[in-house]
Amino acid sequence: MVAGADEAGRGCLAGPLVAAAVLFDYDRLTTRELRALARLNDSKQHKAQAREELYPLVLGAAARVTVVSRCVQGIDSRGLHKTNLAALRDAIRGVTRGVPDEVMCLIDGFAVPEFGRPHRPVVGGDATSAAIAAASIVAKVTRDRYMHRADELHPGWSFAEHVGYSTPVHREAIGRQGVSPLHRMSFQSAAYQQLAL
Repeated sequence: MVAGADEAGRGCLAGPLVAAAVLFDYDRLTTRELRALARLNDSKQHKAQAREELYPLVLGAAARVTVVSRCVQGIDSRGLHKTNLAALRDAIRGVTRGVPDEVMCLIDGFAVPEFGRPHRPVVGGDATSAAIAAASIVAKVTRDRYMHRADELHPGWSFAEHVGYSTPVHREAIGRQGVSPLHRMSFQSAAYQQLAL
């Protein structure tokens, strides 16, 4: 059994941070599931449609999946790095609760303090570990779906187009109409420095 965790939205100007963890029991995976999972890679290497296609395959093959979301206010009050580590910790705890201690736990890029279980940070893990890549897909699809809904609630910032990342369209929208309730005010960005906030 292997558990992997990753996040989406760490580098965004707006929207939540979403961490996901996926537990695979490789002894129970069918040949069909293994073939489907062979397409896994870092979510950023897939187009949106491919991520959406992989999402149900991951959910169907995984023994467990946990998704943790951290809101903008929490990110601003605790800081991005602390929030990220806590979200990854909570996600990996969710999929490993009650499973044997010998489960291999892999986390993309970071060692997570206070996890309470042996784990290994893997730099670039979303491109080398199926469990981390699966978590990357789940986190990214979940967050992107949220930001598409947010676009309807907060029109004018084009959240469905850039999903909160710092793009020219997003920076132009901030300059034109300021920030929305979804914008992180603690994030030091050139887009914010141009505004009198």
